[in-house]
Amino acid sequence: MVLGTIVPGTNPTTSVPEPTPTEPIPPTAPAPPAGAASTAAPSPANASTGSGSSNPGVVVTPSGVVVPVVADVAGGWEVRTPCGNDRTLTSGTRVREAAVVLDPGHGGDERGAISPSGLAEAGVNLAVARRAQGALEAQGISVVLTRTNDYRLELTPRAMMAKALGPQAFVSIHHNADPDGPWPRPGTETYYQQDSDDSKRLAGLIWEEVVQALSAYHAAWVADTDAGAKTRVGAHGDYYAMLRDPAPVVSSLAELAFVSNQAEADLLARADVQAVEGDAVARAITRYLRTADPGSGFTTAYPRPPNPAPTGPEAPLPECVDPAL
Repeated sequence: MVLGTIVPGTNPTTSVPEPTPTEPIPPTAPAPPAGAASTAAPSPANASTGSGSSNPGVVVTPSGVVVPVVADVAGGWEVRTPCGNDRTLTSGTRVREAAVVLDPGHGGDERGAISPSGLAEAGVNLAVARRAQGALEAQGISVVLTRTNDYRLELTPRAMMAKALGPQAFVSIHHNADPDGPWPRPGTETYYQQDSDDSKRLAGLIWEEVVQALSAYHAAWVADTDAGAKTRVGAHGDYYAMLRDPAPVVSSLAELAFVSNQAEADLLARADVQAVEGDAVARAITRYLRTADPGSGFTTAYPRPPNPAPTGPEAPLPECVDPAL
C-alpha cells in the first residue's frame, strides 16, 4: 500500500482482455515463508558476479541483506544500509547486474496495510516477490530482490539498488487499502512513469496478468473507481518515489489486491494464492522482456490530494534500526 487519501471520482471502465498466448512458466518450488532467511549462501569475501559490467552494483552481505555499493574502498566496499547509513563491508558477494529488480514494499516495523484479522502487507509482498523471483529465474532471467527478509528498508536505498544494477525492469510489489467500494473483479492497480512508454507497457502487462489470475477466485472484490494501469503526477514529477527515483530505469509500482478487505486477505494469507500472484507478475515481466505485447487496463487516475499527516497506526515510525549485515 502507498498511503494517500481517496477522493471519489470518475468511473472509467476497463476490461480483462482475452489471454495473450505465452509460454507457460514452469512450476517453481514454493517460496519460503515470509521473513525466512534467503536460502542463497553468499560467496567468500569479495566474490563478484557480473564482473564485466561497469555498474556499481550491490553487495549481498553474509546475512543475505542486499545493499547498494556507493564506492570501492581498500579491501571492500562502502555501501548504503537499509536505513540509509553508509558503512564499509569487507565480505559479501558483489552483484553488478540483473535483468530484473523486484522490490517487496514495506518491511520490519513498517508493516504497510493491515487486514482486519491482522495480516500485514509487508509479509505478503515478500512472499509474492520471492515466488516471482523463482519463476523468472526458471526462465533464465536474472533477478535481485531489494528486500530479502523482514526488515525495514528506506526508499532511497531501494532506488539506489535499481540504478546500481541497471535492470531492464524494476517492479515494486504492494497490496492496497482504502478502496472506494465493491467491484466486479479484482481491483488491481498498477502505476507507470508518466514519461515512459516502456513503463506504461510494463504496468499494463502486470495489470492484465494479475487480474486474469485472481479472477479465478470468487471473492467480494473491492477497488478504487479508477482501478487499472495508470499514472499519478505529483509536484516533482511522478508522485510515487519508486517510480520517480529509479528513473531512467523502467519501473512500475503494483498494488495487486486489497489486503484491507478481509475477503481478499483470506485469499492473500494462502501460500497458493501468493504463488498465483507471483507467477502472474513473472509472466507479465517475461512478456515485457520477450514480446511486444502492449498490455491493457489503461485508465486515467482521478485527482487525489497530497497524503495527510499520519495518525494512529500510520503515525511516524520509530528510528530505523539496520538489520545485521
